[in-house]
Amino acid sequence: MSPERKSRIAEFLDRHEKDLLAAWVERQLQSVATRRDLIEEPELREQSRQFLRHLVEALAAGGADDLQGPQWVGVKDRLDSISLSRARQGFTPSETATFVFSLKEPLFALLRQHLGGDARAVAEETLTASTLLDRLGLYTTEVHQRGRDEVIVRQQQEMLELSTPVVQLWDGVLGLPLIGTLDSARTQVVMESLLQRIVDTGARIAIIDITGVPTVDTLVAQHLLKTVAAARLMGADCIISGIRPQIAQTVVHLGLDLATVVTKATLADAFAVALQRIGLAVVRSAAASARA
Repeated sequence: MSPERKSRIAEFLDRHEKDLLAAWVERQLQSVATRRDLIEEPELREQSRQFLRHLVEALAAGGADDLQGPQWVGVKDRLDSISLSRARQGFTPSETATFVFSLKEPLFALLRQHLGGDARAVAEETLTASTLLDRLGLYTTEVHQRGRDEVIVRQQQEMLELSTPVVQLWDGVLGLPLIGTLDSARTQVVMESLLQRIVDTGARIAIIDITGVPTVDTLVAQHLLKTVAAARLMGADCIISGIRPQIAQTVVHLGLDLATVVTKATLADAFAVALQRIGLAVVRSAAASARA
């Protein structure tokens, strides 16, 4: 690409920016990929205006062949913001890329309108603009995918935190019900949540209920023992409840060492032991006894 062609398309965009913006926004509003249910028209217009302004400035600075140049920082920053925002809003990669690709039709129409007398110039500028917009459109899909990956990781983290609630059963007694598979990542979340609650409440007993854990193998047992050991270092003893007959047989069959941990069949049994350890007991009131 020659310097003359660079400056020519930049000058053209600068001169007709207002008309191009109006035609581009109208094209987007008519497109099924715009998703009017996810983005309001004022927001769409502002995103289009800012992107087009940065594009004009970048082209005026030259270097359309190299998007890594410093003049393209503003354009890429704007596309980063738009793509990440749309990833969080629920747009698909193709819908996000259409934001850039939809600029082609109104831009080509303006090129034909104002350069129609020079077929060679129309062809050259059309090829230049098409190649540039294709590269920018592909860039949005890369950023969108990165944004979606970040959303997925954050949602997984939030689900892990929600699936491991640490509740205070009594003053000095915490309960941690576990449901589902216990892997290394989840164990880390469980341990962090439990230790933080021990610090916050000063609890002396923590009951880990595994009634909702489908299977207990060597790896799960190791995760449980690590959690128990970490809690002991914080000054809290752990009781594991929810030991069903199948789990007890599996533990014995695998030769797992849970002898150092107090285990109970039910959460109620574990809670009774916890109360006993802190010097409390549940007794029937005199009025209740009289009614009985």
